[in-house]
Amino acid sequence: MRRFITGMTVLALVGAGAGCGSSEDTGAAPAGGVDQVKVGVIPIVDVAPIYLGQKQGFFGNRKIELTMESGQGGAAIVPGVVSGQFQFGFSNITSLLLAQTKNVPVKMVSNGVASTGEAGKDFGGVVVRKDSPITKAADLAGKKIAVNTLKNIGDTTVRESVRKAGGDPSTISFVEMPFPNMPAAVEAGQVDAAWVVEPSLSAVTAAGGRVVAWNYVDAAPNLTVAAYFASTKLIADKPDLVKRFTEAMNESLAYASAHPEEVREILGSYTKIDPKVRASLTLPKWPVEINKPSVETLSKLGAQDGIFGGATPDLDKILP
Repeated sequence: MRRFITGMTVLALVGAGAGCGSSEDTGAAPAGGVDQVKVGVIPIVDVAPIYLGQKQGFFGNRKIELTMESGQGGAAIVPGVVSGQFQFGFSNITSLLLAQTKNVPVKMVSNGVASTGEAGKDFGGVVVRKDSPITKAADLAGKKIAVNTLKNIGDTTVRESVRKAGGDPSTISFVEMPFPNMPAAVEAGQVDAAWVVEPSLSAVTAAGGRVVAWNYVDAAPNLTVAAYFASTKLIADKPDLVKRFTEAMNESLAYASAHPEEVREILGSYTKIDPKVRASLTLPKWPVEINKPSVETLSKLGAQDGIFGGATPDLDKILP
């Protein structure tokens, strides 16, 4: 599932930095007027719009022949974009902010996915087993909570849920664990709670588990969770390609928003989510516009929680 870039990976990239990539590896030369474009993605619900857009011809209509490649976890996508292995990539906002503080030369080009903004109807939340004494976000203080990546969007938004509920977020013990392993870990009592996203969220609630905090909703209204991005070199060298990709991506986001049943169907082409689960899971939102105030909030929360090692992200350098 979702494994986003870690601080150590970002640090490793700084040495490569802007020197990575050449004119040959920022996008294959058009063949018959068509650009061959590779996009680094993660096989999760969030990226359904790009697959739908490919199927609907939104990219082909703009002379882009699209190939999606699953990074070996999200940590491989940012360096893959910087090196030119991918022309575009998908990553959560906190990871991109972290990359910016390390001067990794990338910039967002389009929205990726957003929270529904509705407690009780979001695609991610903090869950506990059905007989847990934890009943509300404040009760998570002092507990062991699983997140998929330490010092990233999961723990910083969970802390905000606890903080807003009047608990002390500094007392939480976070444990790194892949999303697919979390339902069993919660049920077995290996952790007190877990931050999960679909389809793991549905797996927990189907087994009787309860959601005690909607951390994306608590962090900011209609939180932008992730975005598509490119290297600053590609943006400078091939502005027309970036413009066409962004236009196609925006059309894909709008289409996915208007056709949820087609989203559920396309999930079967690139994920292993069971058809019954696909039919019932909560879908995220796919607005065309990046919610910049919510990005500012993630930047402030990350700085407050020490995610950026004392640095402050320069939003002008990372936002489109």
